[in-house]
Amino acid sequence: MLRRNRGSRQMLYQMHELGRAWLAPMTYWADAMSKAFGTPGSWLSSMPGAQRVSAGYELFYRVGKEYEKPEFGIHSLEIDGRAYPVVERVELHKPFCRLLRFKRFADQADDIDRFRDDPPVLVVAPLSGHHATLLRDTVRTLMRDHKVYITDWVDARMVPASEGPFHLDDYIAYVEEFIRHIGADRLHVVSVCQPTVPVLAAVSLMAARGEATPRSLVMMGGPIDTRQNPTQVNDLAAQKPLWWFETNVIHPVPQPYPGAGRRVYPGFLQHMGFVAMNPERHFQSHWDFYQHLVQGDLEDAESHRRFYDEYNAVLDMPAEYYLDTVRIVFQQHLLPRGEWEVRGQKVDPSKIRNTALLTIEGELDDISGQGQTRAAHALCTGIDAKDRQHLVVDGAGHYGIFSGRRWRTQVYPKLREFFARHAAT
Repeated sequence: MLRRNRGSRQMLYQMHELGRAWLAPMTYWADAMSKAFGTPGSWLSSMPGAQRVSAGYELFYRVGKEYEKPEFGIHSLEIDGRAYPVVERVELHKPFCRLLRFKRFADQADDIDRFRDDPPVLVVAPLSGHHATLLRDTVRTLMRDHKVYITDWVDARMVPASEGPFHLDDYIAYVEEFIRHIGADRLHVVSVCQPTVPVLAAVSLMAARGEATPRSLVMMGGPIDTRQNPTQVNDLAAQKPLWWFETNVIHPVPQPYPGAGRRVYPGFLQHMGFVAMNPERHFQSHWDFYQHLVQGDLEDAESHRRFYDEYNAVLDMPAEYYLDTVRIVFQQHLLPRGEWEVRGQKVDPSKIRNTALLTIEGELDDISGQGQTRAAHALCTGIDAKDRQHLVVDGAGHYGIFSGRRWRTQVYPKLREFFARHAAT
């Protein structure tokens, strides 16, 4: 039985890739037919019902196509009616992550001085299925007043097996290295969702060693203590034993990917889990997309395309990192219980003294329930009460606290004010 399970695990990823390869010609054909029936001037577009045929083909194409990693696509920034060019560049390149910087340029002396004096912000993106481009709106907004860096995690299937495993401890080491590279003296660190735990651990360890720590930590919708107001996601992780996850969701990467043989939690399985959380909503969204195409509502149709281009683009997670996270964060709760050790050093957030703390939660967050992120305050007892702040965003779900209208109009003004109040003197 064990040998049969192991064999099926080795075949699942391969069968998925074969299915994709088999479906690819049909999706390309559907895309071509959608354009043939929908493009003005084409003789097929003048046939009765052409709009519906075109819409149906495009819907098939978008359901069946493979979604590549999106681009950040931030090439310019508008501030007070003036446009400034932006260049995305790689600051550090690690096997499992790239540290990106979005550098702003100006040709006026006062703008150059202002950009140079703006404080740096490191955005630590989650390594939990989606790419860092999910935080595009976060980055673009922060760039108005800050030098912005972000962690761009690499799809594990693209990392050669010779690079070795990647554990949660390695994630923490990456965060420490990035903080040192940028320089902690004026740095503010923003962690979104899953990385709140390793970021808090990294800064705690640095503080315990007497290293300089960032000016502030902003933790948004993260699982610091999932015993508080657990969600459906938390319940799943807590109710299943660790061996269940290793048996059912961990698979080796097939050929011809560079990471062939590496054990991962495949992106396609993660995507199935995302959709299964709200299947009715996704079905309705695709039906609405079809109707918008038929009715010629191109703006809403394009909005659908942009959302699902991002939502459907997923990456493989290293198995060691994923299983560490399930065990340490969601099952054993080692951080809030004060029992977590990283490479022989105890993680003690009370050692943090010179870093301000802001925690942010969404009122309607169904991934990290209210209280889970706020739990960081009970751990960071070394931070003066006047340097700690908590914000609940009314009406916001998980994504609303870092993307969209509420992020730009409610959250960011508070965050910018917090940064300014705790800037280096």
